[in-house]
Amino acid sequence: MVDRRLPKFHDLAPLMQFKKPTFDLKAKRLREALTIEDLRRIAKRRTPTAAFDYTDGSAEAEISLRRARQAFRDVQFNPAILHDVATVDTGWDVLGRRVEQPFGIAPTGFTRMMQTEGEKAGAAAAAAAGIPFSLSTMGTASVEDVAAAAPGGRNWFQLYMWKDRDRSMALVDRAAKAGFDTLLVTVDVPVAGARLRDSRNGMTIPPSLTPKTIIDALPRPWWWVDFLTTEPLAFASLDRWSGTVAELLNTMFDPTVTYDDLAWIKSQWPGKLVVKGVQTVDDARRVTDLGVDALILSNHGGRQLDRAPIPFHLLPDVVKEVGADTEVHLDTGIMSGADIVAAVALGARFTLIGRAYLYGLMAGGREGVDRAIEILSVEIARTMRLLGVNSLDELEPRHVTQLERLVPRARG
Repeated sequence: MVDRRLPKFHDLAPLMQFKKPTFDLKAKRLREALTIEDLRRIAKRRTPTAAFDYTDGSAEAEISLRRARQAFRDVQFNPAILHDVATVDTGWDVLGRRVEQPFGIAPTGFTRMMQTEGEKAGAAAAAAAGIPFSLSTMGTASVEDVAAAAPGGRNWFQLYMWKDRDRSMALVDRAAKAGFDTLLVTVDVPVAGARLRDSRNGMTIPPSLTPKTIIDALPRPWWWVDFLTTEPLAFASLDRWSGTVAELLNTMFDPTVTYDDLAWIKSQWPGKLVVKGVQTVDDARRVTDLGVDALILSNHGGRQLDRAPIPFHLLPDVVKEVGADTEVHLDTGIMSGADIVAAVALGARFTLIGRAYLYGLMAGGREGVDRAIEILSVEIARTMRLLGVNSLDELEPRHVTQLERLVPRARG
């Protein structure tokens, strides 16, 4: 039998946790986003389909991207217990300077099309967090504007080599004069990948007003208000473009670029040189022998060759081959701080986030980027503590087991 009584106020008072109503809806939705996937869901609600799909999609059947994310999901962590982890240090030196987190913002194209604050928001948020920001050749802010948006920030510039070499290097020279300290040369883009979502959505630069896009915009009027009442889209490398994304990319990319061109670029650039888009151990060795400062294992976020190698799976072999000679960085598929910790444990000196940053931008502009960085930073520190380590230097391959899902068939 249960004896019942009426509750007394002094019993109820400690349980009553009524919060003051908030009228800042953006702050509320960002505060309630606990993961990058949460930010993705908000971004999808707030962004027209064509712009969201440009960020969210990849090439052809999108197999490469799914495999890359699955590779991180297939990680088993191996924690050590009874270590004092009251304090953890999530930073170390990358390319000769300290970063406060083992990740930075990757170069992304057409960024102001996702949300009007664009690269300026990304650069300012990165500077505030003590991490690098990378501006794409296809970015929608000039190198000078990005430098001005983040005085004191650490900015990198990403280069697609044009068929017009003089014009390419004039852009590189502008980046150097604006204080960009690192050049990322992307080498996996002889032609544009088949990004089918963009084709199906009729994605153009700038976005076109058609019956389909107008209907799609009705639930998202704020995006169109921002788009139509701010500066027209301009690029780091072009003044304007009118046409499809694929047409623009195929105009930009030079399919004749070789190792000799890479060596020539290196001779022209005064700062650190990083090669982005390495996908085999042999190529990792070859670019390392050229004397580059770092290489980025990347399949372009799955946006170029579908069914390309999974960078995270490639990481241990590349680190074993060249890790003593150059820094190995990694991107593609990262959606959590735990993913970043796993990459560092297997030898990555640094990682880059693209979609994770853009989901935050689309979800809430500068504040959304801040929130994305905060989510990843908290997850990194928590994962390190749970593994029993106090610093990134203590992370080792023993902390990670890659569970096998896709095992190559033996060659007969």
